[in-house]
Amino acid sequence: MAQEFEELKLCNQLCFPLYACAKEVVRMYKPYLDEFDLTYTQYIAMLVLWEQEEISVKQLGELLYLDSGTLTPVLKKLEQKGYLHRERSKEDERVLLVTLTEVGEELKQKAVKIPRQMGACMKLEPEEALTLHRILHKLLDGCTDS
Repeated sequence: MAQEFEELKLCNQLCFPLYACAKEVVRMYKPYLDEFDLTYTQYIAMLVLWEQEEISVKQLGELLYLDSGTLTPVLKKLEQKGYLHRERSKEDERVLLVTLTEVGEELKQKAVKIPRQMGACMKLEPEEALTLHRILHKLLDGCTDS
């Protein structure tokens, strides 16, 4: 391949290993999440709720980098499972709030083992994992600044 097209080689793309790695990591979560009948997207939504207990759909979407078209069906499914409740804010009817239920809180106690199970699957030393986490957040922050 001519030198001028060197940048078009797949092996020279930063986006490809990020894409492939993200896809594979999500695939690795599947057996652990299947135990709780959760998809990866449902799981990350629950992670936020376990931290916040109540949050607006808009804020949740911003934290998860998901648009409402993707997030709404996820929240509906989690509500059907009894993990959360959605209702309009009493202060501002335009705001839809998501609140963790008691059943959702109980799930937290069962799911606490998932991060350790996933950590055991990763072929990274703890300091490498911290460095990767820092770099990925720096990259993500740079993507959202524009």
